[in-house]
Amino acid sequence: QVPFVESGGGLVQPGGSLTLSCAASGFAFKAYPMRWYRKDVGKEREVVGEMSVGGVEMTWYADSVKGRFTISRDNAVNTVYLQMNSVNVEDTALYFCNARALSEPEYWGQGIQVTVSS
Repeated sequence: QVPFVESGGGLVQPGGSLTLSCAASGFAFKAYPMRWYRKDVGKEREVVGEMSVGGVEMTWYADSVKGRFTISRDNAVNTVYLQMNSVNVEDTALYFCNARALSEPEYWGQGIQVTVSS
């Protein structure tokens, strides 16, 4: 069973917006902190941001996306989102969602392409 179904990627113009979704199944999504990663050709994979679990869901973002990207989650539908605003060509990459918790199995999305181009 595929742990995640990702959607929302595609082609977007510089300055535009896009929202990625990652719907989880087959594991205890609510118990997992969630991360978004990205990987572009010729570049290292980098963490875009993450969201914790618990009563106060805290977020962290890479400097490259801080103030432009927002991670959110809806535990009622087992889905994590990445809202991408003011995108630029440097945001072009394959984006992955990731679930990782201490002493628990780790889960990866299959990757979804985002291309920023005019």
